[in-house]
Amino acid sequence: MTALPFADRVQAGRMLAAEIVKRSPLRPVVYALPRGGVPVAREIAAALNAPLDLLLVRKIGVPWQPELAAGSIVDGERPDIIVNDDIMGAARVSAAEFNAVASAELKEIERRRKLYMPDRNPISAADRTAILVDDGVATGASMRAAIVAIQRRSPMRVIVAVPVAAPEAVRELSVLVDDFVCLAAPESFRGVGACYRDFHQLDDGEVIALLATPTPLAANPPR
Repeated sequence: MTALPFADRVQAGRMLAAEIVKRSPLRPVVYALPRGGVPVAREIAAALNAPLDLLLVRKIGVPWQPELAAGSIVDGERPDIIVNDDIMGAARVSAAEFNAVASAELKEIERRRKLYMPDRNPISAADRTAILVDDGVATGASMRAAIVAIQRRSPMRVIVAVPVAAPEAVRELSVLVDDFVCLAAPESFRGVGACYRDFHQLDDGEVIALLATPTPLAANPPR
């Protein structure tokens, strides 16, 4: 188990990349969950000589209680909508109400993709090893939606890679994917931010700069 805290997301990404390289994933493509997942994913993409893309996940909240998730929408070569049937039923959300919120969230996803990766089309996961990366997992709601969405896109394998996660999230998510790579899952988990010395809020400018700078090539990329 890796000693905590990590210095920052870049250090965590390099340590995580070392574990991913050992697995020699075939035809990898790395998907970052922004914003915090971007610097972590960039290190993994560099180590694998793999393309780096984003996977933007937006909650579809109950209209009169937005913090309650009736579903999620995930972007990509085609957007995917994941419905939380239990919440839909309990909150009595109609299809029209759900679709109205989903449409607004899709517009926000499209705005962010154009901002972060202008003139770059989403990369298909079909017949590739899709590696989903974030800077940590607490409840796992966003990562679960990302997993469901990416599995609909015919990947060869799905790997989740995070530096740190709550033990319960590891147990729940690891059974959904082919491999779950996590450096630390402390029983005394107090939130992702507590596991880093530098866990500053990334702004859009930092994300844009990270994605605009080419990743260095690894000396011995996996085939």
